[in-house]
Amino acid sequence: MDTQIIITISIFALAGYLLGSISTAIITCKLMGLPDPRTDGSKNPGTTNVLRLGGKKAAAITLAGDMIKGLIPALIATSMDMPHGVVAAAGLGAFLGHLFPVFYGFKGGKGVATAAGIIFALHWPLGLALGALWMVMALGFKISSLAALTTAALMPLGAFYVFGNAPAAW
Repeated sequence: MDTQIIITISIFALAGYLLGSISTAIITCKLMGLPDPRTDGSKNPGTTNVLRLGGKKAAAITLAGDMIKGLIPALIATSMDMPHGVVAAAGLGAFLGHLFPVFYGFKGGKGVATAAGIIFALHWPLGLALGALWMVMALGFKISSLAALTTAALMPLGAFYVFGNAPAAW
């Protein structure tokens, strides 16, 4: 691997990580005068806890912000016709930033919405299908984490169907 691609991957991964490290849940709760999601409710800075603490509007803002954190780096890399490795590094950086945010003591959320944003950037029909699966599971079982785990477990099958047996699927 040449030096140029290593530098490009590093830049996109770092930029994705820094964007992913911005906690939509914490910012939303502060702006809306809600308790800090790291110290109240489930103590997780994610959409489900913000829903508990502040209702549907605060949760919708958190969900959208977390999805955008994953969407933007992957879309930028894709729109610049970067190789698959660079797109993957940008998305992975955003995901890891959400999980281990540098701005919040490396204690973040679970990354479900951020991962969804990355999937939407890579292939929006797959994102819609996985979103529909999540919704059916969440409404049917009333357990957000079960819906997320089921969707995450089935995502590789959807990726294989869309991309075939190619590196982009894995």
